[in-house]
Amino acid sequence: MKLFPWQKNKPLLDEEENRLIVKAIRQAEKRTSGEVRVYVESRCRFMDAIDRAAELFFSLQMEKTDDRNAVLVYVALKDHQLAVFADEGIYKKTGPDYWNNVVKEMLSTFNKQDYAKGIAECVIQIGEALTAHFPYDSDTDKNELPDQIVFGK
Repeated sequence: MKLFPWQKNKPLLDEEENRLIVKAIRQAEKRTSGEVRVYVESRCRFMDAIDRAAELFFSLQMEKTDDRNAVLVYVALKDHQLAVFADEGIYKKTGPDYWNNVVKEMLSTFNKQDYAKGIAECVIQIGEALTAHFPYDSDTDKNELPDQIVFGK
């Protein structure tokens, strides 16, 4: 319950940041059958970020892609937590070191307080891995998941 109900909550990302990330998602998915989603919320309480990302991945039904090649980028802005959760199809092809490096690179951009840029760069990097292992096929490829950012509380 809000103390002052007439006050509006500030959005987690402004319109320009939102556009930057959605553009990165579309760019990343342009050359692959893989799917990338971004989930942003303010807090990740009582749970490790990777566990929260896994929970969200399955609640968003991202495991239902044909090739099991979906990836969720999860960020809790106020708690300064993040995780990348990849489905088994792409995870098996890249291995854990790849995903650890993706997170490290995103953290280095986050340390400069440029969250939208960090998320967008991470999405593009994931798109490159997806393209290498799951290239676009015009006969069979379809956009299986929405490109918009999912916002939590």
